[in-house]
Amino acid sequence: MFNRRRIVKPSVALWMLVAVADLALLVASVGLLTVLLVLSGAASVAVAAVGAFRMVGRSLAGDHRSA
Repeated sequence: MFNRRRIVKPSVALWMLVAVADLALLVASVGLLTVLLVLSGAASVAVAAVGAFRMVGRSLAGDHRSA
């Protein structure tokens, strides 16, 4: 019988390597500027979503202090 824990680590490392290679191919085919613009847009949306979530949570909790 084999130990599954010894097999998991190389498998995760292999999939991470595949993901990095896919990202490199994407950057090479689309262009670095386009990828940077998309990533900055996604980061802006994430920051706005977190800010909105915190504002809604604060107003529902009844805490009306300014940040």
